[in-house]
Amino acid sequence: MLKKIMKGGNRKPSKSDSTDASLYGVGPPGSRNPGSGPTPNVVVNHVSRTGPYAPGPNSVAPMVPPPMGTVEPLPLFRDVPISERQNLFMRKLQICCFQLDFSDTLKSIREKEIKRQTLLELVDFIQSGSGKITEMCQEEMIKMVRINIFRCLPPASHENTGQEVTDPEEEEPYLEPSWPHLQLVYELLLRYVVSSDTDTKVAKRYIDHSFVLKLLDLFDSEDPREREYLKTILHRIYGKFMVHRPFIRKAINNIFYRFIYETERHSGIGELLEILGSIINGFALPMKEEHKLFLVRALIPLHKPKPIAIYHQQLSYCIVQFVEKDYKLADTVIRGLLKYWPLTNCQKEVLFLGELEEVLEATQSAEFQRCMVPLFRQIGRCLNSSHFQVAERALFLWNNEHIVSLIAQNRQVVLPIIFEALERNIQSHWNQAVHGLTVNVRKMFLEMDAELFDECQRQFEEKEARASEVEERREMTWKKLADVAAQRGEDDMITV
Repeated sequence: MLKKIMKGGNRKPSKSDSTDASLYGVGPPGSRNPGSGPTPNVVVNHVSRTGPYAPGPNSVAPMVPPPMGTVEPLPLFRDVPISERQNLFMRKLQICCFQLDFSDTLKSIREKEIKRQTLLELVDFIQSGSGKITEMCQEEMIKMVRINIFRCLPPASHENTGQEVTDPEEEEPYLEPSWPHLQLVYELLLRYVVSSDTDTKVAKRYIDHSFVLKLLDLFDSEDPREREYLKTILHRIYGKFMVHRPFIRKAINNIFYRFIYETERHSGIGELLEILGSIINGFALPMKEEHKLFLVRALIPLHKPKPIAIYHQQLSYCIVQFVEKDYKLADTVIRGLLKYWPLTNCQKEVLFLGELEEVLEATQSAEFQRCMVPLFRQIGRCLNSSHFQVAERALFLWNNEHIVSLIAQNRQVVLPIIFEALERNIQSHWNQAVHGLTVNVRKMFLEMDAELFDECQRQFEEKEARASEVEERREMTWKKLADVAAQRGEDDMITV
């Protein structure tokens, strides 16, 4: 059973995949202009012609109308007999195949409004279930969708400026100028996919692998509204078309590989991870080897790219889902985090510590014991970080009762590893908050096992004493060398 798409922040199901028309701002025809009534739909009255574009006796007019012709009104669905609605549906689809220039807001204003109203009525017709549309209508509808949404995306902002990819929340996103029409095309596709009248055996002929790949290509759109629709539609396709599921997972894999190892630039990684969060939630147990390989080869390496902050919440959710599904994967995940642990990026390090806490929350004692030595060596380095947020976030791990219980069960190994880091913080860390938290953690260990604490302190003091002796000997050696050099200099001056 597929779960709803999950949002990264609160770890609760998102409502973004709701099929309520109000969610997308789509209502019945004319609802966007209350009191004025809908604008009549139109059809192109083509000039008679011969050649490749000439319609045959049993065919519909060409899907892309030629530039010549006049525009005539079409009746509304409710104004024609039921027997004529399928034919009217086809004619309305032809209108929606017009390619209009949205870069100029003053150009083709009448045609744009006609197309928008026509799309609104098509959406309402599919949503209302007024009648099961024929196979030919379905084919032509998907053709119309392809003509409108499958396009070359404009160059991304970083391609023009050469700047690093930044957090989309910090700057104004690019907004697609044709969105008033594009949104309605996406809405029509969504209604078609989720409709109970849609027969998957028929629909899969048109929503095929090629269609899915082109949808995935559009996830690189910089417009967040488009990516949100794509996320919902792809999730619904995954749920309804079981035959496409392995292909969709593999195609998303390939996008991740290219992002990780080639470009490190893609606008839709977060949305793709949200879809995967829902998919992972529905994995059956025992987990297939294919899914474990996906974790190791794609999800864990997604910690490597620089712009991880943009999609980290969704990635962290997917990772934790794996551990909650199969607790034996905790060791694999933790070692993967340690492999990609940032060396110079403090903000990224804070993200890793937050994710680590969530993973440890789902970790059992046996898996904890397998990785605790390298894990607490890294945590010890974080405790001594001069960046106070890193040190503070590492100390917050001791606020988690489950993590404290794991540490208490294995204190004989953990305390000797991090004792020196705690003492260094108390002696010399510049930040008072870090100093205070370190005192609390030190006190916790003392109350946990006073004898072990005293032994660690004795060993620390012995190590400090030895280090002090080594330092004194080093200084004495340098002093002797300096004296010898000075004496030789004096002897050379006397000789001269």
